[in-house]
Amino acid sequence: MIQQPIQAASPAAATPGQRAVAAAVAQLDAAAEYLQLDGDLRAILRSPQRELIVRFPVKMDDGSVRVFTGYRVQHNTARGPAKGGLRFHPQTDLDDVRALAMWMTWKCALMNVPFGGAKGGVTCDPRDLSARELEGVTRRFATELSPIVGPDSDIPAPDVGTNAQVMAWFMDTLSMHAGYSIPGVVTGKPLSIGGSAGRADATGQGVLYTIEDAARRIGLDLANATVAVQGFGNVGEAAARLLHETGARIVAVTDIGGGVERPEGLDGAVLARYLQEHGTIAGAPGTRPIDNERLFGLDVDVLVLAALEGQITDANAGNVRARILAEAANGPTDPSADPILASRGVTVIPDILCNAGGVIVSYFEWTQNRAAFSWSREEVNDRLRRQILTAADQVWQRAASERIPPRLAAHSLAVERVADATRLRGLYP
Repeated sequence: MIQQPIQAASPAAATPGQRAVAAAVAQLDAAAEYLQLDGDLRAILRSPQRELIVRFPVKMDDGSVRVFTGYRVQHNTARGPAKGGLRFHPQTDLDDVRALAMWMTWKCALMNVPFGGAKGGVTCDPRDLSARELEGVTRRFATELSPIVGPDSDIPAPDVGTNAQVMAWFMDTLSMHAGYSIPGVVTGKPLSIGGSAGRADATGQGVLYTIEDAARRIGLDLANATVAVQGFGNVGEAAARLLHETGARIVAVTDIGGGVERPEGLDGAVLARYLQEHGTIAGAPGTRPIDNERLFGLDVDVLVLAALEGQITDANAGNVRARILAEAANGPTDPSADPILASRGVTVIPDILCNAGGVIVSYFEWTQNRAAFSWSREEVNDRLRRQILTAADQVWQRAASERIPPRLAAHSLAVERVADATRLRGLYP
């Protein structure tokens, strides 16, 4: 059943989710206007195909029962089964998931993988849950989603607050219900139960490839570049580590607990160990503290945004001094900030291009599961590099030839492909 079209909220929307929806809708509308899509088709592309809200009880370690709320939104499946991550985060709500699902539709289309867009999550802070409680939340949520997920219908993956272990529990739960193993029901699993080599670093690897490509295009020597990174989760840590391996100098990093700065360069391995021991990188020895707003304004060559949506707005975009802004997170830049960044000569690598390595390798994992086959890490990374750089070439070529911003080029390519699929499939009576 097609829901009512997503409506853009006002710029002063009360919640991060509403602001994310406003940004996603604004980007779709800009692409639709550029492509001169008719009103009926625009309404279809705005509309989530399916939305599910579930509430489920979980027994906590102290014997109490807590009711959690979870969501799954399938935005569009014109090009294939729904695909998108599961996020466990206190900020997760229906609007947040709606925006993320729409962005997944465009990301899959831009990468030319045969998926539509979806997203899901549970409103919780996984840091406050024991391992047993986290497993209970995951298995119960998987059970609630069982009617709509599957290797041919909707394939979840890790996102903020989830990881390979969560995907293992999710897959096992669905397999127990079916009576046989269904490895293809999720991606991002551990290697020993059907995961793909290279999946853990896939998003960060794609971030590296797109930054290298953008640096080449503007004549930046990445081997001697300075880099600041917002977010030190799976994506931010991998991106920082891989950029460091190219010779770039990571001078500042922030996470949910604070941030650290060292102009001489930070050691990512030391930060990762400190994070594991303390739950945050804040306070790591030999560093001085830094917050996000100061990090955004650092005079660096590359600024990597690997946290949450809506970080750069018209209120702080004028402070950005980086030559390249790499959107390793989904929707980290509000549309109001784009013209300001452009006026300052900042090269923005759009999120649906920059962070698409995860969904590309998820597609590879899904393909390997269906064929009961496995590829080496080298083969996975080689295929990833070719696929994401093919998309990058298409984005930058359209941006140059049509004299439009890279974000509009990326979204117009993606929306065009989904619109074409929708036209070809027609409307079921």
